[in-house]
Amino acid sequence: MKRRPFLFGLGAAALLPAAWLATRGERANAREDAAAGPAIERLQKTPAEWKVLLSPAAYSVLFEEATERAGSSPLNNEHRPGTYCCAACFLPLFDAAHKYESGTGWPSFFTHLPGVMGTKRDWKLIYPRTEYHCIRCGGHQGHVFDDGPEPTGQRWCNNGLALRFVPQGEPLPELRT
Repeated sequence: MKRRPFLFGLGAAALLPAAWLATRGERANAREDAAAGPAIERLQKTPAEWKVLLSPAAYSVLFEEATERAGSSPLNNEHRPGTYCCAACFLPLFDAAHKYESGTGWPSFFTHLPGVMGTKRDWKLIYPRTEYHCIRCGGHQGHVFDDGPEPTGQRWCNNGLALRFVPQGEPLPELRT
């Protein structure tokens, strides 16, 4: 057996799992985006405009894709019925009925409201993850994993700083313009 073709084949075989994961993720992203429903008009603001409206910590999470410390959000202990909106543009993202205790230290949901999330592949921790953003303002919310409860099997793990909770019976805030 010739050494060079053997090593080339071995190297190509080693790359197959990574290629499969990337392709799988792209298919998942396409499914999510295809299920988006009616188009939501995108809100365009400059970083300076967002910095005036948000705390430095919220800006960092939403527009620099930071992650808040696990267990630091008061929304972890929020159990009332209501709606979770994007903290930047106020688009409703989650119904409180879809929230569950994941044990991760971040507010977690097994699904989101239809048509409100965009996804992209995130390689920041070397292995691929699916990051999701508010479809209206682009604000980073968190990551979605396939280890959640039924009926979806998904865990939409969200930064509390990226959300605003509105209890049931209270009016939702007007969308920011």
